[in-house]
Order: sequence, then structure tokens, then C-alpha cells
Amino acid sequence: MGMSKMQKTLKRLAGQKVLFLMILPCMIYTFIFSYYPLSGWIMAFQNYKPAKGYSGSTFVGLDQFKFLFQDIEFWRSVRNTLAMSLMNLVFSFVFAIVFALLLNEIKSLGLKRITQTVSYLPHFLSWIIVCSLVSNMLSTNDGMVNNFLMAIGLIDKPVLWLGEQKYFWWVTTFSNVWKETGWNSIIYIAAISGIDQALYEAAELDGASRFQKMWHVTLPGIRSTIVVLLIMNLGWVLNASFEVPYILGSGLLQDVSQTIDIFVLKYGMSIGNYSLATAAGIFKSVISLLLVFGTNAVANKLGENSLM
Repeated sequence: MGMSKMQKTLKRLAGQKVLFLMILPCMIYTFIFSYYPLSGWIMAFQNYKPAKGYSGSTFVGLDQFKFLFQDIEFWRSVRNTLAMSLMNLVFSFVFAIVFALLLNEIKSLGLKRITQTVSYLPHFLSWIIVCSLVSNMLSTNDGMVNNFLMAIGLIDKPVLWLGEQKYFWWVTTFSNVWKETGWNSIIYIAAISGIDQALYEAAELDGASRFQKMWHVTLPGIRSTIVVLLIMNLGWVLNASFEVPYILGSGLLQDVSQTIDIFVLKYGMSIGNYSLATAAGIFKSVISLLLVFGTNAVANKLGENSLM
């Protein structure tokens, strides 16, 4: 008699037991630090008091969510988070792809390696260091940016870049772009290196210029990589960098600098309303999950590569 489907599956899994043992530590780590803490979500449905614990705190149902969705400050935080995250997403994608395309056009292998190495270095700097550099560069007291703009006649007096709300989102966006462009381009550079060189040779025989080869050969060749990375990054669209708005922000900029994470920190740690802070965290997680599944479904409809 032939083996049943279940027996075949068990036999195949038994043959891969070494692989399962290799990933077991990762699974244990993920469970302990990613899934087990989700049990704390019960606080969002209680009037949680640390002294009483989960069992002693009063169950209030969806009251925390009702209060949260009626809070103007929360929706302002959502707006700021979405604005900064989407700006970071768009500009980071564009700059990383353009940088990878231009780097691919460098013929000197030595120059290419030096450029890659230099572009990666900012990624390894702490945000505290980066924000200090940004503050010094944008300072009204002999800051590099103001000095340069006054030297070429674009402005008459120093601009208070970190003191006016209309500039703040742009400052955080380009700080992130400067820090992460080189690092984000690594995957695109790897994808470009996998494109069949015969396609470039055929395009050259047809009289294609460098720009035409980038547009008609390189970009279509890395399109699937772009789609997959876009899906993955959209899951983090509500995770606008906590450090940059927190470090560069001030009381003058609170209306545009307070993100969901800062809102959670404010209510959870400063005020001690752990239940409301947890409700805000759940809201962010659910929306992020919906964005991932939604983008993945759109990618499938368009016939592109997806995560599932």
C-alpha cells in the first residue's frame, strides 16, 4: 500500500529536521520578544493599574478606543506620522534607486567600491550624532546651510529651519534620506548585478543611449525587487522615525513633530495612562498589517511579485 499524504508529509519533514533545528533558536527568540508581549494588549481593554495587575484591573471594553478616537491630539499625531513616513518612503525609494542606477554606470571598479563604502557609512551613525550634525548645519549662528544660501543670494538673513513648523517635515525627511540612501541601495545594486548582460549588449547594438538602457533594461529588470521592498516598507509606514522628531522637535513644533510613538510615550510613561497608550499601539499595528495585506493584494492583481 502506498503511503498516505500525511505520512509523505511527515517523512519529508523528518528529512529536513536539521533545517528545523537551525531555525529553532530564531523561532524561540521571535516568540519570546515578538509574540509573547502581545499578551499585554489586554491593558487596552482595562483601566489598567500596575499595582493591581491584569487580574485586579477593571475591564472597560472599548472605552479606551472611544476616548482615543475622540482625541484631537491623537489624530494630529496620526497626521504627522503619516506625513513624515510617506515623505520618507517616497524620497528614500527614489534616491536609493537613482543612486543605484548611477553607481551601476561607474566603469571604474575602484571608484565604485569607494563610493559604495562612503555612502554606507552614515547608516552606522547614531541618530543622536546625525541630529546634532543637522542642528549645527541648520543653525542660525554660523550654520553651513544658512551661510551658503546667503552667499549665493537666495536669502537675506538666516532662516530658523528648526523653529518654524513649515520646514520640520522636510528637515526630518532629508535627514533620513542622507543617512539611509547608501544602505537602502544595496539590494537594488545586487538586483542590478543579476540582470543578463546580453540585454545591455542587445540594447547597445540597437543604438540605445545610457539613459535608454537604464530606462528600458535596468529598471524593468529590478521592478520585482522594487515591488517587494515597497510592500515590506508600507508595513512600517506608521513607524515614522521616533528619534528624529523626538530629538529635533520642541514645544514650538509639537503640532507637527508629535508622532504616534511620541504620543504613546507621553501617555504611557509621562502620564501613566498605560491603557490608552496600548490602545494607540494596537491601532498602529492593525493599520500597518492592513497596509501590508492591501499592497500585497494589489501587487498580485497587477501580476507583480508579492510576499504571499
